[in-house]
Amino acid sequence: MSLINDHFRQYPAESRPVTPQLRITRRKFLHATAATAGGILMADVRKLKANSMTFLTKEGSTEHFWYRPQPEGPYIDSQRDNKAFGFTDRAVYLSEDNARTWPHSMAFDNAGNITYSTILGNGNILFATRTKLYLSTDNLKTCRRIIVKDAGGSDYIPHKPKNPECPGWYFHPLDGVHTWDVNGAEMLIWGNYCNVLGGAVPVNIYYSTDNGQTVKIAYAFGQNPVYRDNGSEGGGPTGTLLGDPDNPVICRHVHCVAYNPAENAFYACTGDLERSEGHECHWLRGTYDANNDSWRWKVIISDASNTRYKSGGFNFVDGKLYWAADANGPTPYDRGIFRCNPADITRPEAHTKLFNARYESANMIIQDGVILAAHYAPASPYSTGFIYSPDMGKTWTQYDLVEFGPRSPVRFHKKNSDGWFRIDLRTGWIKRSDVIFIKPKS
Repeated sequence: MSLINDHFRQYPAESRPVTPQLRITRRKFLHATAATAGGILMADVRKLKANSMTFLTKEGSTEHFWYRPQPEGPYIDSQRDNKAFGFTDRAVYLSEDNARTWPHSMAFDNAGNITYSTILGNGNILFATRTKLYLSTDNLKTCRRIIVKDAGGSDYIPHKPKNPECPGWYFHPLDGVHTWDVNGAEMLIWGNYCNVLGGAVPVNIYYSTDNGQTVKIAYAFGQNPVYRDNGSEGGGPTGTLLGDPDNPVICRHVHCVAYNPAENAFYACTGDLERSEGHECHWLRGTYDANNDSWRWKVIISDASNTRYKSGGFNFVDGKLYWAADANGPTPYDRGIFRCNPADITRPEAHTKLFNARYESANMIIQDGVILAAHYAPASPYSTGFIYSPDMGKTWTQYDLVEFGPRSPVRFHKKNSDGWFRIDLRTGWIKRSDVIFIKPKS
């Protein structure tokens, strides 16, 4: 498909990523078995299966940002302002000073299987294991299970898995920003990235308008015959069908959900391929009626996996949509970082390609004029590759943080009160491994 505005300034050359020089510091890490006045320090940290990282003691610096691994301690799963939520195999933790100390904790035997967490504006913490949601309203003194409601108001109960070791990822997202100011009130919305590891599950978009007290399904995708529950890690063509039997729109998983305040509308995109039953790559637009607690969704476009519509990293800035395309499948690939007016989503000739990423990229965040995106390690020559623009796409640089090894950055969280983005580093496509923090210099 043809493009206009397909010229961009590249700095430095796109084919030559920068490998930054490191400055190495020495840190002393304390281990304790009990709470102290400064917080909780864990004795079981090195046993954490969910975080197999050998903790790096290197802090790096590039021309554009500082970066560092997470400090030794709980796996830092999410952050907001000065708060951070973390876990070990057997407990969950809350920090109020950006993970320097952990004064709040709670025993939680299934913590090693946590797949999702978010800190709400009122301080509530919503977190999920593979199949269950929990809410704490008292800084982890207690928590209670939240039963999801379907569109009709009935309890939405996870299916009984064929293999108990593979119950699926019902709540695990690929993106990291899930709370939005919608008409003066906070709204939580996200979709599950699933059917890769952990077992087959239905694909849904979830939401809450009351700080996690109730969680409901905003949109339920149809039954994909390729991802039945056959007991395997990613599902297969035999076994139990999962999803809404009345919805013909099928996908493998959700890549991202984002809100455009200029339209008071939400946008979502899914992956991955084309099937005999139809496309799995869809872009959807949804509007929420708060008075009736109801949704209206429309599929804007469905297309092939080698187009720019196989994508993620939706961000809305000044009413314009920015996204990153991880097109794959048959060549040629229509990849890059793009921008357009939402009204022009279905018109590629009206899109502006800001950057030719060359390789698959579907995770991106924009904050304070900085665009931060990343490469997938299995689909690029980068070890841990980041794409960076300090000026909303006028200039670009790519960096390869090789000391982290082959990693795929996902789940980009907004900057904390110290100015650091928080990002998951996954082995392969999606297996949890490490955490990195990145702080822009300007």
